[in-house]
Parts: sequence; C-alpha cells; structure tokens
Amino acid sequence: MEERCNFSDIDGGHLALQRRCYSPSCREFCLSCPRLSLRSLTATTCTVWLVAYGLFTLCQNSMVLSAAIFITLLGLLGYLHFVKIDQETLLIIGSLGIQMTSSYASGKESTTFIEMGKVKDVVINEAIYMQKVIYYLCILLKDPVEPQGVSQVVPVFQVSPDALPLWIQIRVPNPDWTA
Repeated sequence: MEERCNFSDIDGGHLALQRRCYSPSCREFCLSCPRLSLRSLTATTCTVWLVAYGLFTLCQNSMVLSAAIFITLLGLLGYLHFVKIDQETLLIIGSLGIQMTSSYASGKESTTFIEMGKVKDVVINEAIYMQKVIYYLCILLKDPVEPQGVSQVVPVFQVSPDALPLWIQIRVPNPDWTA
C-alpha cells in the first residue's frame, strides 16, 4: 500500500511524503525536497560576482575576481555535498531496527541504522523556531549504564516538516516503542 501527502517545511518550502507499507511490521516513509532552483543559484552567483567586480573596480586587483570565482565554486560544492538534502527515507522494521537515509544533491548518501533493542521510545518533540512552535520526531536511545535513562536523542528527519499529524501517524502504530 502506498500513500502520498504534501507538507511544507518550517521555511514554507514544499515537501512530498511517500508512505509505503510492506507488511504490518515493515514500513517506509520517504520525504522528498524540491531540487535546487536554477534561479536562486544564478541570483546568488551573480550577486557574489557583481560585488567582486565592484571591489575590482575600486582596488584594480585581479586576485579579487579570481577569489570570488573560487569561493563561489567551493561554496556551491560544499552546499550541494553537505547541506542540500534531496530525499530522506525512514525504514522501520519492527523486530530488527530503524534505518535513516539522507540523499544529498551531490549524490552523497548517509545511512544510519539503529537496532530496535537500543530504542527506548520515539517521541514528538517541540521546539521554538523564531516566533513559532514546531514539532519534530525524535528517537530516544537507551542508556547502556542506566536502563531507565536516555543516552541520546536522535532527530529522524533533518529537513523537518512542521506537520504534527504526520508525526502522529508515524509514532502511534508502533507498540514496540513503549518504554
């Protein structure tokens, strides 16, 4: 069974959620973000280069232009490789664990697997962002020293939609996550 829903992130950008249910104990949630806009990329590049040309006009040093091109290219590569996430996937296998995968715009993928035995609970956490309360999904990991304690709080999606009904859908039907 597959469902699709649309949400917005905390900045108002559009996100698409695809929910797949392979079996009662195996579900996948795939959150897709919009691709990098050519318009915003061009506007940023032009702004940086116009400032560089203005500085070049003032100081007559060609190193300013070379540095602006170099910094723009390095900044773009860094943004695509470390910041811009195209897709995030949460795969929940009831008896095995939780796998979280982030696919970046550069093609890099980052995967984290958490064994179900290490999961204490999955909670909906709240935070204040600017002048707004946002909700996000977190996994609480058991403390190996103190069984009643929490060793770490792991946010599930890095590109977090501000959609409380979505978090309730993901959180509620998992009886394995009771403390």
